Amino acid sequence: MYTPPQKVLERYADVLVNFALGGGKGIKKGDVVHLVCYDAAKPLFREIKKKILRSGGHILSDYRPDSGDRFPFDRDFFELAKPHQLSFFPRRYARGLVDEADHALFVVSEVDLHELEGVPPKRIMRRGLAWKPYMDWRREKENLGRYTWTIGLYGTEAMAKEAGLSERKYWNQIIKACFLDTRDPIREWRLVYARLEQTRRALNALPIDKLHLTGPDADLWINLGKKRQWVGGSGRNIPSFELFTSPDWRGTNGWIRFNQPLHRYGVLILGVELWFKDGRVVKSRARKNEKVLKEMIATEGADRMGEYSLTDRRFSRITKFMAETLYDENMGGPNGNTHLALGQSYHDCYLGDPGALAPTDWEQLGFNDSSVHTDIISTSPRTVTAILKSGKERVIYKNGMFCV
Repeated sequence: MYTPPQKVLERYADVLVNFALGGGKGIKKGDVVHLVCYDAAKPLFREIKKKILRSGGHILSDYRPDSGDRFPFDRDFFELAKPHQLSFFPRRYARGLVDEADHALFVVSEVDLHELEGVPPKRIMRRGLAWKPYMDWRREKENLGRYTWTIGLYGTEAMAKEAGLSERKYWNQIIKACFLDTRDPIREWRLVYARLEQTRRALNALPIDKLHLTGPDADLWINLGKKRQWVGGSGRNIPSFELFTSPDWRGTNGWIRFNQPLHRYGVLILGVELWFKDGRVVKSRARKNEKVLKEMIATEGADRMGEYSLTDRRFSRITKFMAETLYDENMGGPNGNTHLALGQSYHDCYLGDPGALAPTDWEQLGFNDSSVHTDIISTSPRTVTAILKSGKERVIYKNGMFCV
């Protein structure tokens, strides 16, 4: 088992605690951090705890055993749980957790990416629906500016093998992507965010009505919607080089194929194709695990678009497939990276104060609501043309780069 150098772990923890949380500002003295980590990531878990303590924060430690391989805890649950157990939601516990925490930090470290192969997907979706109130409460607190979160990755042997890399080469991608090969990674992140902000401002200055996405495997129309903005560089997800928005789901029409594997719900889904009409997925196909894809889409609100995202290849430091959405949705390459998410929208894409809106307001604006948020990725050639409110057309993304 490969363990990265101590200096790398210290820098990584510093980025996650003192930069990513707090929307790029880090935590403050007295802040409470809900820290979720699995045993495989123990070396990073220790360094994160030390950084939180040195920054004056408090830790709600959520340390979990690895699931998969010899000890398939998750599979045991989904195979043995009765319907009432699948639907169980510890309301008071979850409510207290959201009320107590100011931040959440989740470290991904999979030891078995195929643990749930063969499990009826309906059972997996039912569990996600049960925990939707917890995500809703987190989002409400986030909308009020009182909650931030981030996700990091700790590379494992299983993840490296899935990506076709050695553990050392897998970790080299993490180190490079997060600027852990520099003396001051936080400074480097702030420089990248400043560049992203220039592009973001240019995008938001355009009076965009619709987007037309074209390429050898796509012909898709997206209605941006009222009171929308492009966002990115918020500290949510490390690394993140993307700029994204949550469009009005009702205006999506056309067809799209994705060339990147999708590791989701404990299975591998390949060759995803989607057809939209008036905002809903009316046809879907996959070469592998199509039943899981279709069951996910059948979940309430998951047949609609919740996010559309673009990554400029000039920003990204990720050059390899990593078998993890956190990285693969930010991968560079000659054609850049574009992905869309089915399911839940992001409320920070609202141009205004999200804390002032009620559920009916979000619905009227076409922000989608769902227990699902599944990112599906493509690195094939794409041209994105903005149709402005005046009727004029302007290419905003081509050859893997923004053109604004």
